[in-house]
Amino acid sequence: MTAPGFDVVVPTLGRPSLHALLDRLATALGPAPAQILLIDDRRCPDSALLPHGVPPALRARVRILRGAGAGPAAARNVGWRASSAPFVAFLDDDVVPDPAWLAQLADDIAALGPRDAGSQGRIHVPWPAHRPPTDWERNVRGLETAHWATADMVYRRPALDRVGGFDERFPRAYREDADLALRVMAAGYALRRGRRGVTHPVRPADRWVSVRLQAGNADDVLMRLRHGRDWRARAGVPRGRRRRHLAITIAGGVAVAAALTGRRRLAVAGALAWLAGTAELAWARIAPGPRTPDEIATMIATSAVLPAAAAYHYARGWIASLRGHWARPASSRPRPRAVLLDRDGTLVVDVPYNGNPDRVRPVPRAREALDRLRRAGIALAVVSNQSGVARGVLRLEQVHAVNQRVEEILGPLGLWFVCPHGPDDGCGCRKPAPGLVVQAAAALGVSPAECAVIGDTGADVDAARAAGARAVLVPTPVTRREEVAAAPEVATDIVAAVELLLGRAA
Repeated sequence: MTAPGFDVVVPTLGRPSLHALLDRLATALGPAPAQILLIDDRRCPDSALLPHGVPPALRARVRILRGAGAGPAAARNVGWRASSAPFVAFLDDDVVPDPAWLAQLADDIAALGPRDAGSQGRIHVPWPAHRPPTDWERNVRGLETAHWATADMVYRRPALDRVGGFDERFPRAYREDADLALRVMAAGYALRRGRRGVTHPVRPADRWVSVRLQAGNADDVLMRLRHGRDWRARAGVPRGRRRRHLAITIAGGVAVAAALTGRRRLAVAGALAWLAGTAELAWARIAPGPRTPDEIATMIATSAVLPAAAAYHYARGWIASLRGHWARPASSRPRPRAVLLDRDGTLVVDVPYNGNPDRVRPVPRAREALDRLRRAGIALAVVSNQSGVARGVLRLEQVHAVNQRVEEILGPLGLWFVCPHGPDDGCGCRKPAPGLVVQAAAALGVSPAECAVIGDTGADVDAARAAGARAVLVPTPVTRREEVAAAPEVATDIVAAVELLLGRAA
């Protein structure tokens, strides 16, 4: 069986290891990728990405694209959206593929069934031969048992399109790949493990790396909001020591507060509890070895501050969620050719089952947002559920009258697509089904992938994603929190949604 074509996407910070990766791809056995897309994600590049040039065998295949310096999720989105192959293989820039990696990748792709969205390669992290590994080396070796790590992961491009790719609200590594895999599987796909493999050497790190990694605790909050309390079990992520870290931090806080208020016994008890917890953490990290003086000093110093760092970032994640700060950064996707808008709650204030044109009130700045789209030459259409017709509380004539009033206030909105069915009618047009989006795209002469949907509910988002369109959620006070957490892109109001789609200069 001949496998379909594939592209390789590598986000990179220009590390020297990138040359070793390209050298191996140039000599690996098997069919060559159509393209190798290198995403230069350095924030302030001051030198060539590849000082020694591209290996001659790859010069016709390598493309270098600029990232936004916003982390691996955003960089990978730049890469796969620039890809044209039916499969996209993701590699980290510090791995070395096995000599037969290309042939094995082709075999892994050919073995996928019609509902298999992708395949994970096997990651080998070499350990030192003559001593026990350090705490940092053990941390990196966790990649060997990680599920769906994009250090070596291939996805069907249509599956990436369907779920919107990587969530750019994850600015760091380790959670963006688990989030993508859970969303892909929630969409009805399966993921497999392949035969191919890469080696992931342990790069040098300073003694405070374990403390910096605690910033990922903020990402865990978003994972819980998006995927529920059991996300770790479903993503194959170990629970870790967060509860112990929180207990140690609370004990330290009690000791400090009690000392400041003159409560000596409580201060001593809190300090002893903090010291015991810190000592246990340090020993748990020291005991496996190598127990050199430098490693012991590093473990003692970092264990003293690591629990507080973990607690701080975990709290920061929850505070960000409560303040609604989980909106995505500006996307790197190209401008849509058409924007499809929900009516109630998005263009006009939601009045349930409204059949009275006199009750139509636009949402703030709706006209401004629409005028920006019109100036940009973007085609418009409205996609609206109107189940009041099926329930017998509205007539289609009333719906049309309200729609006409909306256009009198906000200007021409192009074509209107209305679903008059109820939630139990089993139609294919009622959002979250994709029917309205597909109909609108066909009538406008564009593909759903060239459309963006702006709405205020999870049904709007799901309809867009089911059709392969882009989705931007503009929450209202009645939008459910889990809908906000699950949305691929979130904007604070309709103008911000348009800025996200067109760029702030629009």
